[in-house]
Amino acid sequence: MRKYSMETTVGVFVVIGLLCVGYMTIKLGKISLFGDDTYTLQARFASVSGLKVGSPVEIFGIRVGRVEKIEIDSQKEMALIHMDIHKGVKVYEDGSASIKTAGLIGDKFLKIDPGGSGNVLKPGGTITETTSPPDIEDLIGSLAFGQIKKKTPGSKACNK
Repeated sequence: MRKYSMETTVGVFVVIGLLCVGYMTIKLGKISLFGDDTYTLQARFASVSGLKVGSPVEIFGIRVGRVEKIEIDSQKEMALIHMDIHKGVKVYEDGSASIKTAGLIGDKFLKIDPGGSGNVLKPGGTITETTSPPDIEDLIGSLAFGQIKKKTPGSKACNK
């Protein structure tokens, strides 16, 4: 009799462990089982350098969604981003999107200014006002070369 109670106790713990692993897999994998509480918006950018699928989407510094898909729009010859936005969040037709960096050298995220016109973007709508991220290498290069020109002794070039 003692043997069966020990096996039952171990079996209960194994089942509880499997349920916990299943729950965490669903939560960490961002899988929705009981309906979708988001809608999709799009935005076109000249460059999406550093942005990845799964990157956060923020409005006023609050995470309101994530980047779902990044692809090339061959008709407009631009990068096309598909993002999932929480259903309660409204983005208007005059809204804008820009790619920002979290911190000095952190990951990229998509920042949305929701706008304020009377017309709300419908699911599948496109944000037309976008700003691509600055190219850090170009900025550092121009800063470095600009300082070199200023420090060159005997230079007759006029820097204005």
